Amino acid sequence: MNRRRTARLATVLLAAASSLLPLSAPAFASPAAAPGVTDRAALQKALDEVVADGVPGAVVEVRDARGVFRTGSGVADLASGRPAKPGERFRAGSVTKSFVSTVVLQLVDEGRLGLDDPIESELPGLVPNGEHITVRQLLGHTSGLYDFTDELRKRPDPIRGARTATYTPLELVAMSTAHGPLFAPGTSWSYSNTNYTVLGLLVERLTGRPLGEEIGRRILRPLHLTNTSYATTAQLTGPHLNGYEWLDGPDAAPTDLTVFNPAILWGSGAMISTTADLDRFYRALLGGDLLPAALLAQMRDGRTIGTDGRAYGLGLESRTYCPNTPAWGHTGSVPGYETFSFTTADGKRQVTLSLNRNLTATPQTDAAINRVLTAGLC
Repeated sequence: MNRRRTARLATVLLAAASSLLPLSAPAFASPAAAPGVTDRAALQKALDEVVADGVPGAVVEVRDARGVFRTGSGVADLASGRPAKPGERFRAGSVTKSFVSTVVLQLVDEGRLGLDDPIESELPGLVPNGEHITVRQLLGHTSGLYDFTDELRKRPDPIRGARTATYTPLELVAMSTAHGPLFAPGTSWSYSNTNYTVLGLLVERLTGRPLGEEIGRRILRPLHLTNTSYATTAQLTGPHLNGYEWLDGPDAAPTDLTVFNPAILWGSGAMISTTADLDRFYRALLGGDLLPAALLAQMRDGRTIGTDGRAYGLGLESRTYCPNTPAWGHTGSVPGYETFSFTTADGKRQVTLSLNRNLTATPQTDAAINRVLTAGLC
């Protein structure tokens, strides 16, 4: 779902949608760096280049054989000039999908549903053809459900409109089903935020608790992710990056989108977090602390979705930033914020990067982001 480049603002819109960059060979091959250790000077240089290319601020955390390296570049707040620091919070967008998928798979482990159960059995009448759309297909984006954000982006001034929108999850699903399916369930792949809105409703039906509360009970509190939360209000509290987009053109003043109603993000993208917390979450998940081995293996059983080595499993995506070294995690894209969190398949290296500009960034920014990720993982 590469929705970037020239039509980036029009096509990516809101969403909690995955921001997918072209892959490249490692940008930095420093002879001074020990095996399995990030070239930290090269990573800092790449991060500074992201800012030089027009992103107000960027923060990153890398974990490798040497330990933990956290750094930032640019500013968290354009008005005050406050520096961007790696401990600050940000909207994590579609990284939320890994949290929701983990909760769903825990419910599978508890015998409360099956991966191949039809969604109709628990949410009757919610989506047409629900008797043929399974939990697995929703998790892996093979359901064929139309992405409601594709409808939202057609509306006048869509990002400012979404900022104060108050849709319910049921209204978002109805917006999707009004368009009909993209394909028969299980016959193709298409990234759709509707899938995770339906899965959020499924979690609430099975547990009797709000989705955010269940994520907190099962993941945030056990892992002590004290700087991570599931947003239910428009405010972004605590030390945080302000989010910006240049909605009126590159020469106009930026629009501050820090305050943003999470109603449209919901199960597809409402998480707020930090670089350290996301690294800790994926380390626990991929290390087997949250799911049994058999279900984790299914989560990582990715469907190839491009010619660049990318694959998508069940709430996890795989990319090969480094030759013969796949990494697992997720990306997140919402107005004002872009996040990448990946762990190498052997668990030895992690990188989480977040920026406070997204939809109006340039292709040059994409290239600089790629250099940060390859420097962190390779």
